[in-house]
Amino acid sequence: MNHGYQLIIFDWDGTLMDSTAHIVHCMRQAINDLEFEPLDDNVIRHIIGLGLDEAVHALYPTLSLSQRQPLTDQYLAVWRQTPHDPTLFDHAVPLLEKLAKQDIFLAVATGKSRRGLDRMLALTGLGDLFHATRCADECHSKPHPQMVDELVAHLGVTPPQSLVIGDTQYDLNMAHNAGADSLGVTSGAHSHDLLQACQPRAIVSDLKQVELWLETSNKG
Repeated sequence: MNHGYQLIIFDWDGTLMDSTAHIVHCMRQAINDLEFEPLDDNVIRHIIGLGLDEAVHALYPTLSLSQRQPLTDQYLAVWRQTPHDPTLFDHAVPLLEKLAKQDIFLAVATGKSRRGLDRMLALTGLGDLFHATRCADECHSKPHPQMVDELVAHLGVTPPQSLVIGDTQYDLNMAHNAGADSLGVTSGAHSHDLLQACQPRAIVSDLKQVELWLETSNKG
């Protein structure tokens, strides 16, 4: 591949894993359990990518922290209790394995908790392919640049040498705020128009198209 990047940072939910519908289902169930004001599924989809506390705040901005906390706790309980077969998107494994053979770093920056990401890495067997990961409970939530800032510092590269690949405006704006490039994918939570407004280098439909873009793109 001729892309010219030294570090490629992947979002997890909606980018590598087909988990958007499961997240929406669990949040909707938690809202119903606590009899919070019902929300449309598209509203819930829009907050995917944020840290959980920030996501609940975005859904119910007029509630205080103490009023929102039960929903945060209930979502976690529902997520842990709801059967879900973690399904990677088609071509996720071949793409990551191909990239891992190159002289570049691979990383994850996710709105998941450390516990949640580590569980998914173990279940999918992908953990050894990534050189570093950052989660929302150990950094500021996207679109704050902290995750990218820490990853580039840890791996000894610069933001302009780095590419963030994600399915939400939070991923792409995080990249912009850190001074990194971004690539949008429409397989997850946010629409093409939302992604386009963030001015990524390109927008593609799936991980096979990510591979093709990396093969034909040249950062220089």
